[in-house]
Amino acid sequence: MYIYNKEKGGRLAIIVFVMTALVTLAYGCKTNNTTNDSEMLVKQTPVGPDFNADSAYNFCKTQCDFGPRTMNSKAHEDCREWIIGKFKQYGCTVTEQQADITAWDGKTLKCTNIIASYKPEKTTRVLLCAHWDSRPWADNDPDSANWKTPVMAANDGASGVAVLLEIARIVNKADSLDMGVDFICFDAEDYGVPQWSDVTDMGDSWALGAQYWSKNPHRKDYEAAYGILLDMVGGQGAQFYQEGMSLTFAPMIVKKIHAAAKVVGYGSYFPDKVGGSITDDHIPINQNRNIPTADIIAYYPDCEQSSFGPTWHTINDTMEHIDRNTLKAVGQTVVQVLFSN
Repeated sequence: MYIYNKEKGGRLAIIVFVMTALVTLAYGCKTNNTTNDSEMLVKQTPVGPDFNADSAYNFCKTQCDFGPRTMNSKAHEDCREWIIGKFKQYGCTVTEQQADITAWDGKTLKCTNIIASYKPEKTTRVLLCAHWDSRPWADNDPDSANWKTPVMAANDGASGVAVLLEIARIVNKADSLDMGVDFICFDAEDYGVPQWSDVTDMGDSWALGAQYWSKNPHRKDYEAAYGILLDMVGGQGAQFYQEGMSLTFAPMIVKKIHAAAKVVGYGSYFPDKVGGSITDDHIPINQNRNIPTADIIAYYPDCEQSSFGPTWHTINDTMEHIDRNTLKAVGQTVVQVLFSN
């Protein structure tokens, strides 16, 4: 993912900041003029199956056991087969969307978007997504000697997929959700221009798999009621502010998520504050498919190293820094959203 800030984005940072501020102001005015009653958004008692954080943690660890899932690597392909197998085990119909995509450096990336459909016959559908590839370069590591070392991506990659897999498992077991869910694991999200490169990064070198899918959906004229993107949802000390671009495209989905978190007892993880504006997989989904999609993404406002947290794009993004409590907070919140429909 790519964040517009003073260090990256230059003039674009000002544009996005102003746009976000205006949208946030309008959103706040709209909220004041309508209703603050969260009963309009989610059920006011916990609903749906229990999200098992230990299970999600193990799904995260298994991905890391393959090694960094960098594009075109054996670990990438081995992990792909495992992810597909797990979704099939949990009753999903799986589609592999393969494409050769040219990256910013001219390299051809063998990209596979994994689409796992629960109850594919249902016309009412919700989209849950994450990215499953690993960053090839630890370009935000404090030690410049590590800048070209692949990232294990326990949090920035594996955690989101782990939550999707656990939700697929428990939803299939409960068999009481009266709508379809499409779990999409996007590829080639994290191959964006590294900080050590001389190439100017305008943000379009990221989220390549999502860009491709948004223009070439796995099913013609694919539609979903809404979408939720999970990115970096297992880190220690993580909180999930209202992401700026999500407020632009999907303000009611943001509100629904934060209302659900309060109902299931995880409101402290989802403060009602606006965070950064992120170019992530949700942007092409919103722009090209017009599916209102919100990004649940960690935000560390007081972290000097990065607002994405101290392990972001470093060699320290490993299982030692994954917190079951964070996985639980996010997973149970998404379950509440799903079963409140």
